[in-house]
Amino acid sequence: MAVLVGTGPATAAGPTQASPDAVERLVRDFAGRAGYPGIAVAITHGGHVLYAGGYGHDSSGAPVTATTPMPIASVSKSFTTLAVMQLVGAGKVELDAPVTRYLPDFRIDDARGSRITVRELLNQTSGITDQTLPEKSLPQPDSLAGAQQRAQRATLATDPGTAYRYTNTNYHLAARLVEVVSGQPFADYLRDRVFGPLGMQSTISITRTIDPRVPDGHTYAYGATIAAAEPGRFVAGSDGVVTTATDMAKWLIMQNGHGPGLVSAANLTAMHTPAEGSTYALGWERDHDGRVHHNGVWFTYTASQLLLPSDYGIAVLGNSGIGLGNEGTDQLADALAELVTGGTPNKPAPIRLIVDLSLAGLTLLSVALVIRNLRRSGTWARRIAAKPLWQPVVRLTPRLIPAVLLVTLPDLIGQVVGGGRDITFVQLVHYTFPLVAWTTVAAVANLCVLVARVSALARARHTDVPAELAQAAAAEPVPS
Repeated sequence: MAVLVGTGPATAAGPTQASPDAVERLVRDFAGRAGYPGIAVAITHGGHVLYAGGYGHDSSGAPVTATTPMPIASVSKSFTTLAVMQLVGAGKVELDAPVTRYLPDFRIDDARGSRITVRELLNQTSGITDQTLPEKSLPQPDSLAGAQQRAQRATLATDPGTAYRYTNTNYHLAARLVEVVSGQPFADYLRDRVFGPLGMQSTISITRTIDPRVPDGHTYAYGATIAAAEPGRFVAGSDGVVTTATDMAKWLIMQNGHGPGLVSAANLTAMHTPAEGSTYALGWERDHDGRVHHNGVWFTYTASQLLLPSDYGIAVLGNSGIGLGNEGTDQLADALAELVTGGTPNKPAPIRLIVDLSLAGLTLLSVALVIRNLRRSGTWARRIAAKPLWQPVVRLTPRLIPAVLLVTLPDLIGQVVGGGRDITFVQLVHYTFPLVAWTTVAAVANLCVLVARVSALARARHTDVPAELAQAAAAEPVPS
């Protein structure tokens, strides 16, 4: 790991409690347990960079360093919020004004949509959800204007401002607002008004995940990391920022109130302050300990940013995606926070590997069971052939359950694990190939058993008919 110590005096609480070696050990341990080929880290305190470095390699085999570009997924939402707050500070936007004031042609398929405010987009209370507009499953737009047009089919799950429901669509619309009000393409606005003034020279904003400037990340299965491109989708405004650890250090310093003041102190505080009864602010979350944070998850990359009340900032960029048993880099960010503040970081079990090996065991068990059941199909059919037809139907119907589960798996995972988020089948394969593999094997295996037993039962019943007739004839009295 390359470690850079910022210029200027650093407080004793920083380097003395978290040496470069301690940071490297922590990152290596996390990478090994969580299956990350490469991780970049930035740690700041006040206006100083304490550490910025990288560990491991990217999908091409090149070393990951502090200057390796990586997508930061939904961490991008805080950049979109900053852009909006700059327009607020310039008097061009009011947070509590309706979106239609700035996007006059904004319409959705719900009369309540005209009441949605700018603030409600940013704090995820617009009423639009992944269930009312499944933004990943629908055809993907090529521009923010197209994303606004796609949103016309949205309905509202709740009245605007009444319930928090996270969806990328809110931030597509917020970015479109920046574009229209500023008169600049959104990516150009961020370059000129955010990245440039902060000196984030290696940071860009992309429109779709398939972009030649974005290297492949990784998925994970059965303990192995596999280089993979992110499934194609629209990300402008919601999760399209690609940056480096070095650049993220500059971002963290500004967010902690140091360096170039891109927004007023009052607006910076507003970004970090959720409404009463909520933890989601404006592109940031705030926990009960006063920590301000936001993570980002792609299916091939993950990232985290964390601001501590003690004026530390931490950013983690990882080149492996979210998966079943891995919710991203937040564990590492929390462990680094514990380290820099003098605590002892926890070392959780490698849940990702445990989950995948358990699914591998279930897959092998399904194969063994289907072989056993196929071999016994004839015996099963002869035993049940004489019974009423409804009995074999009842016994065979559960064999369809795995096939139904396979078809509905994206919706099920989106509801149970994703909190109602939309996910496509291709994205599900990236998210958890072992679960898809087990469900597919179980579905195919049970359908094979179903077909084999129905065929065996038909043969058994056909064969037994003459015997039953002969028995019935023998039982009749012989005419005198």
